[in-house]
Amino acid sequence: MPTHHRGTNKEIQALNAYINLFRAADSLTARANARLEAAGLTTGQFGVLEALFHLGPLCQRELGEKLLRTGGNITLVVDNLERDGLVRRERSRRDRRLITVRLTRHGEKLIRKVFPGHAQAIAAEIGHLTTAEQEQLRRLCRKLGRGVAEPSSRGGKHDSRSARR
Repeated sequence: MPTHHRGTNKEIQALNAYINLFRAADSLTARANARLEAAGLTTGQFGVLEALFHLGPLCQRELGEKLLRTGGNITLVVDNLERDGLVRRERSRRDRRLITVRLTRHGEKLIRKVFPGHAQAIAAEIGHLTTAEQEQLRRLCRKLGRGVAEPSSRGGKHDSRSARR
């Protein structure tokens, strides 16, 4: 559904793009969440398990930064994962303020079981786009996420180094 706002052409175009972006994201997220819920996980819990699985132990602050979550949200998610025996917290001996979150064997077993199916499902969802469209979408989303224009080189084309970051 397009916007019903009667503003400038620039506003209407931007609002319509925004609406389409969020409807697509909500639709994809709903389908992904249903698969994760079947495994007994929330999106936030899956994100923490996936980050720890692929990046190794992280402090809660780092988890929050990687997952774009607040400290309070990460604390709650980690509390619930710890309660379920999927992660454990370890306080640093050198700096007692630093708490590292690690996967338990049970947590690693679960993410090893769930992640491949999740990755396949996301690939199928995004597979409706060509490879070039997927790359363009990735670049555009990154650009929007950063809130700044991407650096460009020669004739307005994107610098391939910045496109891969």
